[in-house]
Amino acid sequence: MQAPETHPRIGSVRTIATILFCAGLLVAGNSLFLTLLPMRANLEGFSTTYIGVLGSAYFGGFAVGCFFAPRLIMSVGHIRTFAGLAAVLTALSLSYELAVEAYVWGALRFFSGIILAALFIVVESWLNDSSTNLNRGRVLSAYIIVSNLLTMVGQQMVNLFEINAPGAFMAIAMLICLSIVPLTLIRTSTPKPIPSARINLRKLLAVSPVGVVGCLFVGAVEGAFWSMGPVFGQERGLNVVDVTILMSCFVLGGTLSQWPIGWLSDRMDRRLVISATAFGTFVTGIIIGFVHLPPGLPVYGMAVLLGAMMVPLYPLCLSHANDNAPNAMLVELSGGLLLIYSLGAALGPLAAALLMAGDRPGGLFLFIAVLLLGLAVVVCARLLTTAATPGERGQRVEFVPVPKTSASVYALEEDDETEQRGQE
Repeated sequence: MQAPETHPRIGSVRTIATILFCAGLLVAGNSLFLTLLPMRANLEGFSTTYIGVLGSAYFGGFAVGCFFAPRLIMSVGHIRTFAGLAAVLTALSLSYELAVEAYVWGALRFFSGIILAALFIVVESWLNDSSTNLNRGRVLSAYIIVSNLLTMVGQQMVNLFEINAPGAFMAIAMLICLSIVPLTLIRTSTPKPIPSARINLRKLLAVSPVGVVGCLFVGAVEGAFWSMGPVFGQERGLNVVDVTILMSCFVLGGTLSQWPIGWLSDRMDRRLVISATAFGTFVTGIIIGFVHLPPGLPVYGMAVLLGAMMVPLYPLCLSHANDNAPNAMLVELSGGLLLIYSLGAALGPLAAALLMAGDRPGGLFLFIAVLLLGLAVVVCARLLTTAATPGERGQRVEFVPVPKTSASVYALEEDDETEQRGQE
C-alpha cells in the first residue's frame, strides 16, 4: 500500500507557481482585450449589431476550441501546444491595427476564441497533473484568485492607453508573448494526455435539466455582458475610466459572493439558491438598464451587486448537476455543461446587440433580465413538480467556484474527493 503524501514535491510547487504566473499574464491580456475591443469598435463606427457579432464570434470560437484542443495536445504535448498557439495569438493581437475592417475583426475574434480555449485547457490540465492530494484544494483556490485578480488588472490597464491608438494592442501582444517564456524554460515531466470534450445532450438532460438550462442561459447573459457591457457604458455617457471600473466591479462582486452563496447552497436545496440568485439578477438588471443612475458610486454599487448575483450561477448549476451524477461522470458532465455554456455565450452577444440597436443601450439588461427571470421560473417549476433527489436532499458534492474555461479545472476538485474516499 502506498504511503500517504506528507508534503508537496518541490518540483511540483515550482511547476504550479510557474503555471499560475503564465496564467496570470494570459488572463490579464485577455481581460484587457475583452474590455478594449467593444469600445474601440464603437469608436470605429461599427454598428451595435456587428459589435455583438464580434462577441459571438469569440465565444463561438471558444466552443470550437473545446473540441479542437485536446486532440492537438495529445499530438504534440502541452508545452508545444501552448508555445505555438500563444505565438499565433500574439500575431493575431497585432493584426487588428493592420486592417480595421468589420469582417477581418470578426475572423480574428473567432480564431482568437479557438486559441484561448486551447491555452486555458493546457493551463488547467497541467495544474491538475501537477497537484497532489495535499495541495489540490489550495491550487484550485490560488488559480481562482489569480484569475479574478488579473482580470481586474487587465480591465484597468485599458486606462493606460488611448482607445483609438495601437498601444493597447501592443500591450496585449506583450502579455501573451511573455506568458510563453516561463513554461518553455521550466524543467518538468510531461503531463498526462487529456480526453476530448463531448456532449451527450440526452444524458445531460436526464441527469440535470436545471443544470443544462441554467448553463445555457447563464452562458448567454454572461457572453452578452462581457461583449456589450463596455458599449452600454459608452452609450450611457460613461468615460473610459468609469467603464473599466464598472466591469471590474462586476468581477469584484462575483469574487466576494461565491463563497457565501456556495456555503448556503451546500446547506439547502440548491435549486432554491439558483432561483433566488437568478431572480436577484433579474431585479438588478432592470435597475441598471432602465433607471438612469448617476455615474460614480451608484453605478459601481449596482455593478458589484450584479456580479454578486450573476457570477455564482454557473458554478451553482454545475454543482447542482454534479449532485445527481455518478462520480465517474463528473469530469465528463462538467465538460458537457461547459460546452453548453459556451454555446449560450456564442448566441448571447448577438441577441443582446439586436435589442440594443437603434440607441437602446438598456436592451442589454432587458436581455439579461428576461433570460434569468425565465431561469428562475423554470427552476421554481421543477421545485413544484418534481421530488427532491438524494443530491438535492443533502447527499451532494461541495460547491466549487470554477472558472468558465475548461473542464480540466474541475478535475482538481474531483480527483481530490476521489483520493480522500480511497483513503477512508
